[in-house]
Amino acid sequence: MTDLKETLCGIAKAIVDSPDEVSVEETVSGNKISLVLTVAEAETGMVIGKNGKIAKAIRTVMRAAASTDGKDVTVDIR
Repeated sequence: MTDLKETLCGIAKAIVDSPDEVSVEETVSGNKISLVLTVAEAETGMVIGKNGKIAKAIRTVMRAAASTDGKDVTVDIR
């Protein structure tokens, strides 16, 4: 079973300059998991990327990780 919260946290910490300020909140409702990624305000752009490409890639990886457990995941970046 994949720990999606830790996976997302690890990905985000690898991208930002201040990994201490990365936090992930998880809400589970049946098969649906909602993850809220919070980073330092100055580093939000690093996580989103140009035209949202990094954010899209993060969401794709998280959906793939969740599908191995038969779960559906959404990722919100703040």
